[in-house]
Amino acid sequence: MPRLKIILAKSIDADEQALKDVLRANIKKFRHRRNWSQFTLAAKIDISTNFLADIEAGNTWVSSQTLVKLAKAFEIEAFELLKPEKEGINAEQSPEIDGSEGFIDRFSQDLAVVLQDTVKKAVDHVKNQYKMG
Repeated sequence: MPRLKIILAKSIDADEQALKDVLRANIKKFRHRRNWSQFTLAAKIDISTNFLADIEAGNTWVSSQTLVKLAKAFEIEAFELLKPEKEGINAEQSPEIDGSEGFIDRFSQDLAVVLQDTVKKAVDHVKNQYKMG
């Protein structure tokens, strides 16, 4: 009987890893479609860049709350993050950044997105605080 438990545990571990692999590939795919860096996505869903990097590396799992935040950021249903790619379709590749000029452009875009989100959250907070429409 203990041998059966070991076999089942290995099977569950493999299934869990496969699900992590699907999730991380889909996060990267949807992030790249929007041309968002990890920094931008992490800021949008209020998690650290390191945590997002761990998710995308398959080193950690997400809570249901984080899964929902990811789906909302991408404007998709949460199940789509756990849906495997169809056979023969490759996940999109990361856009290349050429030299320091490309890095500065990408950083500027990231900063603009984060600032817009921060200002929007602040305005929404003030509206709610003072019960403004």
